[in-house]
Amino acid sequence: MNYPVTCVWEVTMACNMRCKHCGSSCSKALPDELSTFEALKFIDMCKDINLRWINLSGGEPFVRPDLLILIKYLYANNIPMNIISNGWLITENIAQELAKIKYLRVMISLDGPENIHDFIRRPGSFARIKNSLEILNKYNIMTGCITTLTKQNYKYLENIREFLASMKVNCWQVQLGLPMGNLYKNKNWVLDPKDLFNIIDYLYEQKGKDGIHIFPADCIGYYNYKLDEILSEAYGEPVGSFNGCSAGISSFGLLHNGDIVGCTSIRDKKYIESNIKNRNLREIWEDSNSFSWRRNFKAQDLSGNCKTCEYASRCLGGCSNTRLTINNSLYSENKYCTHNFIMNKN
Repeated sequence: MNYPVTCVWEVTMACNMRCKHCGSSCSKALPDELSTFEALKFIDMCKDINLRWINLSGGEPFVRPDLLILIKYLYANNIPMNIISNGWLITENIAQELAKIKYLRVMISLDGPENIHDFIRRPGSFARIKNSLEILNKYNIMTGCITTLTKQNYKYLENIREFLASMKVNCWQVQLGLPMGNLYKNKNWVLDPKDLFNIIDYLYEQKGKDGIHIFPADCIGYYNYKLDEILSEAYGEPVGSFNGCSAGISSFGLLHNGDIVGCTSIRDKKYIESNIKNRNLREIWEDSNSFSWRRNFKAQDLSGNCKTCEYASRCLGGCSNTRLTINNSLYSENKYCTHNFIMNKN
């Protein structure tokens, strides 16, 4: 039996930025976006399946006019949340409302020192982030930052870490920029697999410093003892090695229009399971035919080094979206696995 633990909810496709690495190419709200009533009904469904955590993303969540209504309803239903924001629209008034919510963290996207970050996202956005973090700190709201790594910024990790320390941010997620959405147009920005070694080495050396807990995303790895130790420090307890893509196993995504997917990063419509406007979330999750691409995936379905890897039956090729975006196939080997890279070198 698969139990839903967490959800990424794409609350809107509207965004006030046009980031050069945006995987969903967000711009304006689309006409089929969930209404407030439909969104509140979805929260009821999350409560019904005992969802333990939800991540509100976009687009830019704070562009959505009823976001605070949704946040307060999630809180009323005892569902903790992360809000993933670019930091541009956070004000004193918003922070005052967020301060009333327990078990909430605002995760702000940060992609480098000021000149790099503003080039990738929007002029003035770094200054807005600094201002937003100062406001959030003033109201004792938990904060974190997310960095999407490309060739434009991966050499500036120390600059980012120093800024996080100065702003008392204690949660830092680091993830790979993959060739999808806007970054598909800038494929030359995508990191090479060999670059991961220097990144992981740096994160390993910095783990726990200045109280910053580092969370390498599931697209970085795998079966690298340094990664295991970085995550163990972040979680405050031993963490085992990667145990396979969680899509449809313990996590799922909700798109702006109510479509249920295993992962919001996978944009291909053939991976849409159903829509909450037409079908109850519990029914979708418990349907034996749902998420079959992941739930029925086996090691023998893989190719290349992943097929013969000693961790194949457990790992199943790592991040599904990495394989899809890099090789256009769910069944291909994962070239962004450090273990696989070493096997290839041998």
